[in-house]
Amino acid sequence: MPDPAVPPTPPVPLAALLAREDLGLRQIAGPADPSAVVHWAHTSEMADPYPYLLGGELLLTAGVHIPEAAGSGTYFDDYVSRIVAAGGAALGFGVAPVHDTVPRALVAACDSYELPLIEVPPRTTFSAVARAVWQLMAQARHAELRRVTEAQQSLAAAASRPDPVPSVLRQLAQRVGGWAVLYGPDGVEVAAAGRLVGTAAREALTGLAEVVRPSGPGTPTSASHATADVHLAAYSLGAGHGFVLGVAAPQRDPGDHTIASVAAVLLSLLTGEHQSGSGAARSSALVRLLLGAPAEDVAPLLGGERWVVVHARPDTLAAPDPVAASALGAALGSPLVDVAREVVRVLLPAGPEPAPQPGWTLGVSAVAGPREWSAADVQAGRALARARATRAGLVRYGARPALADLVPEADAEAHARALLAPLAPTLTETLRTWLSLHGSWDRTAVALHVHRNTVRQRIAKCAALLERDLDDPDVRMELWFALRRP
Repeated sequence: MPDPAVPPTPPVPLAALLAREDLGLRQIAGPADPSAVVHWAHTSEMADPYPYLLGGELLLTAGVHIPEAAGSGTYFDDYVSRIVAAGGAALGFGVAPVHDTVPRALVAACDSYELPLIEVPPRTTFSAVARAVWQLMAQARHAELRRVTEAQQSLAAAASRPDPVPSVLRQLAQRVGGWAVLYGPDGVEVAAAGRLVGTAAREALTGLAEVVRPSGPGTPTSASHATADVHLAAYSLGAGHGFVLGVAAPQRDPGDHTIASVAAVLLSLLTGEHQSGSGAARSSALVRLLLGAPAEDVAPLLGGERWVVVHARPDTLAAPDPVAASALGAALGSPLVDVAREVVRVLLPAGPEPAPQPGWTLGVSAVAGPREWSAADVQAGRALARARATRAGLVRYGARPALADLVPEADAEAHARALLAPLAPTLTETLRTWLSLHGSWDRTAVALHVHRNTVRQRIAKCAALLERDLDDPDVRMELWFALRRP
């Protein structure tokens, strides 16, 4: 999953690629749809490219695969239909050195199947086309990141004004070009701003708000719905007080979810903490702890006697930032959040079981009293290590001790460091994934987004560096034990 604080790379409009004068591309068949986009460029000379396409590609070919008698049969119809079935966005045909012109039957097939056909002139290489796609993607991503950054700054400034809730809603509505509304715990509109939407859209948005309003375990924290002319989204502001943010916009840009999530975090703080007095209670608890009070004496100020500790890591390589960590705490229903290096720790009152969160890997401790907070912290760390090793979104610490629990943590970590020292991080992650998937080359390749031959090469290198037989179950068990260390 992508980092929730960073918008995904936007696709490239096909029209923008055709407008590049340095490429000289020309569309000669298929619909001229201004909304057509490509997600990447891929070169293939396979007669059936279907198995190698993921969808959204500009497929580039010089026609090497085309037999001499292709024009008199169904070859081109079969070829184009397979590209369309695989979700290809467009076909780019390179003129020269194999063909002097684009085959007429290919033009007819692309018109028939409504697949844009792009003529690539002899002077333009396929690598130049691919580079242009990535350049346009980088430009779009930079513009979107700048838009999100500016929106975050304006939302934070709005939250500091004398009328923070209406100000945040006004900024949000302006940034997404639509309407923003805050629903109270009873479902009534508390405040709204922006361009008012129609009755049907308002009713649908109210329904979405009820879907995400905390009602028990498994309640989603966000929901969305799109029609032909409006996109609706609702965000729960945490389990503590039942407020919900609703957003209606005429379109859904890549960064809009990030902008709305930032607004949800700010509104969660504005509507919950000051109304409930929990901020003052947490301040009192902190002061008492610093002055020597036992944890069990201050726990009632924080909202409970029984607790769980959650350790979380984002599914990207980026370190968690405070905004994303606060959003995670709000989603789990607790403001007690600590960003510690690469891990976010959340202290959560026991109650509804924590649910998996998109973009995060979670480890959850057993229920513990304040005296056992330290032990619960260790349990959550071990559960997170198991979750990452097994590629699970959430793992709960088991009540029954595991075999690994019989080895002192310091000894286990020292053994793991010594055993895995020869491996670079990429090899370590490949080995962890391969073992977690029972040695499956194909499943490991899919999980790591690499070719299966790359997996084979990396595992062979691991075996050589470790000087171990990875087919030996005892070796695999020892390596798995080491790889589970956080």
